[in-house]
Amino acid sequence: MSNKILSNKSNLQVLYDDNHVIVVNKRAGDIVQGDKTGDKPLSDVVKEYIKDKYNKPGNVYLGTVHRLDRPTTGIVVFAKTSKALTRLNKLFASKDISKTYWAVVDREPPKSQDTLINWLKKNPKNNKSYAHIKEVKDSKKAILHYQLLKKLQRYFLLEVNLETGRHHQIRCQLSNLGCIIKGDLKYGANRSNKDASIHLHAREIQFVHPVSKEDINIIAPLPKDPVWDACQ
Repeated sequence: MSNKILSNKSNLQVLYDDNHVIVVNKRAGDIVQGDKTGDKPLSDVVKEYIKDKYNKPGNVYLGTVHRLDRPTTGIVVFAKTSKALTRLNKLFASKDISKTYWAVVDREPPKSQDTLINWLKKNPKNNKSYAHIKEVKDSKKAILHYQLLKKLQRYFLLEVNLETGRHHQIRCQLSNLGCIIKGDLKYGANRSNKDASIHLHAREIQFVHPVSKEDINIIAPLPKDPVWDACQ
């Protein structure tokens, strides 16, 4: 396991970097890829980092393997070669990658550990997913496992492992359970966090390197704030 930061230039925390793969610790507010807001995406920041570090002429190749919601923090994996992108995409599609999230919620869950199974339906108009106990039209099955890690002064720290990767899955399913993520106004929080973040962090990832075949295990340091500090 490693939570060593290789570089912290230009507000970019690089957690792992080799010829084929680069892993960074996303800040709240960063968008992984460009969207209609026109804000500079994290992918462009990573490209600039690679260009500067390795003195690369011309355009830098960077493949986006997966995304995190804008207010969420933590691990994002990018491919630096087309070979790595193809193989990483297959790993994600076949669920041969283990991803662990930490979530700070406002209420203690009914069980200290459990599996949540819902059918999620996305509403594109408000960019929100809704949980159902049975399959409904255009819904997708969502499965996650959670465990209560720590009771804080006013909140509760959960560790979450996903079996499926649905739109806003953790946010939606935990809210449906009655455990709303701190700061997540969209899913029922009473107030936002000052920095517009939510307390959901992509904490750890484990996978077999797409080229070298070595086991990779990366842990992303938590953001700096009093609630996350209490989770250490």
